[in-house]
Amino acid sequence: MNTTDAKRVLETALICSQQPMPVREMRVLFNDELGADTIKSVLADLQNDWAQRGVELVHVASGWRFQSRPAMREYLDRLHPEKPPKYTRAVLETLAIIAYRQPVTRGDMEDIRGVTINALILKQLEDRGWVEVIGHREAPGRPALFATTRQFLDDLGIESLDQLPMLSSPGEQANMLASLAMPTDSMQPELGIEPDLTMQPGLATEPELAAQPALPLQPEEPATPGEPHEAVAAEAPPNSLPQEKAADDEAEAVET
Repeated sequence: MNTTDAKRVLETALICSQQPMPVREMRVLFNDELGADTIKSVLADLQNDWAQRGVELVHVASGWRFQSRPAMREYLDRLHPEKPPKYTRAVLETLAIIAYRQPVTRGDMEDIRGVTINALILKQLEDRGWVEVIGHREAPGRPALFATTRQFLDDLGIESLDQLPMLSSPGEQANMLASLAMPTDSMQPELGIEPDLTMQPGLATEPELAAQPALPLQPEEPATPGEPHEAVAAEAPPNSLPQEKAADDEAEAVET
């Protein structure tokens, strides 16, 4: 098969695919007759072909995909004026801590934020597909270790965590995540912060917590010693910011 035909096949497959496509799947299109290097060369040609269009071919953590360019959002939003999902500051700061300091336990997150992390926040992030438990720390109670997923990288439109900007505080990191587009589909909805939450970076305050809608706090079940899991990690907890812990009844829900 010549390059022109291979390019046409790849272009069609990528446009029709609902998920990012890795190179190993692309090779199946050609019965493994084309090597990975050849396919990557064809993909580079496709990127050049689409360089001046409103849609671009990008490489994310899970593979390659076509997506609309950020400059097109203003126009596409007119067709779909529904509001993008909003996430509270507490959710974004928790996500930022996991992204920048993974793997971390819930206790690590609480030490860094200075407040108790509600179990519902972690459940929101797990349900969204952005974080997952990758193992347990060899410590009393064997607390679960949380890390981000490939879906998180895909929604950010990046290939690896190395592409995250270097920011020091959880507040700055949360603001950065809120300003990025999280493209869950071709419309690339924005990830935003609830406008009524304006807490100081990295630390929740009592007035702000009181302003949030109260939801019942689910008690955390203690980890059972010897609980089986697919992986066990023994990393030391990341450097934390020692702060006095305060009650944090900040159970937030994702607004759709």
